[in-house]
Amino acid sequence: MKFEKLETERSNPRTRNIDELPTLEMLRLMNEEDATVPLSVRDVLAEIASAVDLCAGAIENGGRIIYAGAGTSGRLGVLDAAEVVPTFGVSKDLFVTLMAGGNDALTTPVEQAEDSEALGASEVEKTSITAKDVVVGITASGRTPFVGGILKYARKKGARTILVCNVGEPGLKDHADVTIAVRTGPEVITGSTRLKAGTAQKMVLNMISTITMVKVGRVFGNYMIGVKILNEKLVDRATRIVSEISDLPYGESAKILEESGRDVPLAILMALTGAKREECEKILKKNRGNIRLSLKELGGVS
Repeated sequence: MKFEKLETERSNPRTRNIDELPTLEMLRLMNEEDATVPLSVRDVLAEIASAVDLCAGAIENGGRIIYAGAGTSGRLGVLDAAEVVPTFGVSKDLFVTLMAGGNDALTTPVEQAEDSEALGASEVEKTSITAKDVVVGITASGRTPFVGGILKYARKKGARTILVCNVGEPGLKDHADVTIAVRTGPEVITGSTRLKAGTAQKMVLNMISTITMVKVGRVFGNYMIGVKILNEKLVDRATRIVSEISDLPYGESAKILEESGRDVPLAILMALTGAKREECEKILKKNRGNIRLSLKELGGVS
């Protein structure tokens, strides 16, 4: 592999004298480079949409989303998966993460682990992957062997695969059903893909997980109705969600929330329809927590 040919490894001509600039100018230059990232992401929205549809379909069919990466890419996958759980109230087993070097690599670099395709294959094998699952491989260079091993093994098992990368011609594209190539170009500091490439990956993962959760009914309007109530701030947030959606007073919404057992989707359905908890629970379970589908059955406003 000739790494110097990778877009992410090239020297950025705009920042070659960054070490000679005043602090404010260094920051301004870095900010200007970062400002190009959202535009690069915008160029691949169609591919991200295809990825979201694969992920939503997997979850609706009882599958999982498996994030895989090394270094910064792997850590971003772990971060996104961890944040999905409290934000949308899903099981911690719904978004699985595979990090080259394991949990130790979250805080301590284990750079050599990314070079083993066999290690990637063995790690994904441990997840008992099936054709219901979707694997999202994250690699700035688009060629990381650890990720390649995972994508290849996943395909053998019939799983659908997605590649998130930062180069135009990724080496692993033939092992992905969908390739999201966010071309962020040379970094401010040559080869430091935790910068623009990492920012782009974070944006893409935010989109994939968030819109997937919207499509499977974990969002109502623009409210994160699956939020787990773990502290007083979240009690207040949940009460406001019920109140704003139902147009009921805060106090009445708080009462309904408590009657629901602090189950936000259930409280919303009770507030919008006036139906009893038992009936709402039954309908919600039937519709896998989707409030809009449940409202149609109960004759409420959807």
